[in-house]
Amino acid sequence: MNRYVTVACALLLCASVESVWAEALYNEQTYHAYVADRRAYRAGDLLTVMVVENSTAATTADTSASRNNDVGLKLDYDNRVKHGASLQVGNDFDAQGRVQRSGRLLAQITVNVVAVRQNGDLEVNGRQMLDINDEKQEILLQGVVRPADVDKGNTVLSSRLGEASIRYAGQGELADRQKPSWWSRLLTVLGW
Repeated sequence: MNRYVTVACALLLCASVESVWAEALYNEQTYHAYVADRRAYRAGDLLTVMVVENSTAATTADTSASRNNDVGLKLDYDNRVKHGASLQVGNDFDAQGRVQRSGRLLAQITVNVVAVRQNGDLEVNGRQMLDINDEKQEILLQGVVRPADVDKGNTVLSSRLGEASIRYAGQGELADRQKPSWWSRLLTVLGW
């Protein structure tokens, strides 16, 4: 009899609970298996970008220009009065210039996936601010990542970013000391 009461209670309990739908347990848009890799694949996911950038640029310019103009005038009148005038103008210009610049940036920044394109590529955007001894250093990064380029550690090299925009800027005493003073810039504008 005890057994019949337990079965009846179980049937009554099942009848009173709303039916559970399979779609409530599985949603294709948000499903991610527990045994799958933890790689970024949707908006809102985080991804670590290993910034390894080396750049070198060199420019050389040589300019040379020369111009000579001669103007002359001579008047003779009955072999007695002679007048003459002459003007010569010359202009020479030689200039040489060379600019050489190199830069290296090594950083690690975690960015946010802001959108997923129709082809599955991830649009990423991130900002990292460092404050060391009153020197503020900021790294801004934007770009597009192919999911195939994301390794199993959920990281990607900056060289694998499409449409990459990487900005590194600093503020503080050291950054201010590397800029010419206002009066030096004024003298440069005036040509001194």
